[in-house]
Amino acid sequence: MNPPESGRHRVSAVIITLNVANQLEACLQSLEFADEIVVVDSGSTDRTVDIAGARGARVVCQAWLGYGPQKRFSVEQASNDWVLCVDADERVSAELRDSIEKTLSRSVFRAYEMARCNRFMGRWLRHGEGYPDWNLRLFDRRVANWSEDPVHEKVLTEVEVGRLAGDLLHDSAQTLHSYLEKQNRYTSLQADMLYRKGIRPSLFKLVLSPFARFLKFYFLRRGFLDGVPGLVHILIGCNNTLMKNAKLIALGRGNGDNDATGRR
Repeated sequence: MNPPESGRHRVSAVIITLNVANQLEACLQSLEFADEIVVVDSGSTDRTVDIAGARGARVVCQAWLGYGPQKRFSVEQASNDWVLCVDADERVSAELRDSIEKTLSRSVFRAYEMARCNRFMGRWLRHGEGYPDWNLRLFDRRVANWSEDPVHEKVLTEVEVGRLAGDLLHDSAQTLHSYLEKQNRYTSLQADMLYRKGIRPSLFKLVLSPFARFLKFYFLRRGFLDGVPGLVHILIGCNNTLMKNAKLIALGRGNGDNDATGRR
């Protein structure tokens, strides 16, 4: 981690972890420009904590609170008000790093989003819902923070948001089987969250939402240019929309079987 330049905002990179020893090294290496790295671990049993410590990260242990609350907690542990939030299976590209460093020296905004590039079935997706997948990840925590959502959490702010050049590279290295298992957990968590908010889907939405999603991402966002991986990625997304609403209907009828724990 490099010492900050005079007049530059100090920034803390924060990561939440659980058994990510096979991914964390590359993530931490891409964050060496940060003034501080904070790793909030929720009970890893592999070498995650050892790797973080060896890389100079400050490790904080915290039992799992849910995605949104866990990330809010991690932001609170930072020593600096400016934070960069990344996941263990993400890496800051060289172009994005340069953009972040320039921004910290002469920031115009107090919150910035960046394009996330997703690797799926061995291919970096450049269209559809896989790219640019804008994510707000660099911000001044005095004006922004993560939502409390247990899944599909997002950073909330009322200030104007700028955009950074360069990609946040997301390479989960998951098998298709494990990816589908994770999507099943996510849709269960989403359905439960919506049910608690009193939201109920109509039959019209159950049928048409997946179809509308396919048209948007495969044709309008040119997902067809990403070949078979792009098609599969979009079809899984459409199925997620269907399953989320189906599980929500099942909960409303008293026969939901959501068993998601919210753990990664």
